[in-house]
Amino acid sequence: MTGGAGFIGSHVVELLVEKNAKVTVLDNLQNGSLGNLSEVKNSVKLIKGDCSNENDALKACLGQEVVLNLAARVGGIEYNRTHQATMLKDNLQIATVMTEAARRSKVERMLAVSSACVYPRNCSVPTPESEGFLDEPEPTNGGYGWAKRMSELLAKYYCEEFGMKIGIVRPYNCYGPRDHFDPATSHVIPALIKRVFDGDDPLVVWGSGNQTRAFLYVTDMARGLLLAAENYPVPDPINLGTDEEISIKELLNKIVTIAKISPRVKFDITKPDGSVRRNSDNKKAIKNINFKATVSLDEGLKKTIEWYKIKKNEKN
Repeated sequence: MTGGAGFIGSHVVELLVEKNAKVTVLDNLQNGSLGNLSEVKNSVKLIKGDCSNENDALKACLGQEVVLNLAARVGGIEYNRTHQATMLKDNLQIATVMTEAARRSKVERMLAVSSACVYPRNCSVPTPESEGFLDEPEPTNGGYGWAKRMSELLAKYYCEEFGMKIGIVRPYNCYGPRDHFDPATSHVIPALIKRVFDGDDPLVVWGSGNQTRAFLYVTDMARGLLLAAENYPVPDPINLGTDEEISIKELLNKIVTIAKISPRVKFDITKPDGSVRRNSDNKKAIKNINFKATVSLDEGLKKTIEWYKIKKNEKN
């Protein structure tokens, strides 16, 4: 699998090892870390390489039965907004190189990890998979959204032309231990947790705070990815998300309550909200891969904050 030393990938690797799978990880260790695999490092084969490099990709795919392509260039709303070309180019290259390497290696099946960023700003909420190619992707994530749309088409066409078995998932906002807390690239939950514990006061939050999101805990995500690869290896996208939708204001209140820190909060309405609402229609995941989120937001936030506190104390 690609990106196996990263935030989500490392949890998938642990789940695979738990299931006694023979796991090979291709990772350039730029977004990921060997520390993320500390619990299973003796049970996996690690190839340090670049999944956008044809030779590295072939080396990783040869002899494999299943390829899980989790690698991506990712960032938060500001990084995505100001690096549209980079997000489009790099993510297209990753998808193209890995899919071709899997074909040449005669891999039995593959999982293409797309994104909820494929959906347009004015999509229905909860959003069904059928709206994945309506209009333009949400503008603040345009480059990333188009790259993921094209990766889905690539999977579809490779299945039609070469007879490959490729599943497609569209994950919604994922969070949990080992997430990216760098302010330049982090998503909303790790960004808020870091700023709360860094003592920001006032804590300035972009947008009105009224925008809503649904957040999927990382172990649920890992389980959903494996269910999709095992049970639905066809190029028909499936949302991976949760029905638990919350506003950013309410989310911040939960974080400061759990952290027992109470900064003054200021919402900067001169900055973009992104999508007003984002949440997935999950009926297809329930029907086709028997997937439903099991970790509540309260439980997941507690686990994530506790992990962050431990890591922060280790650095001090």
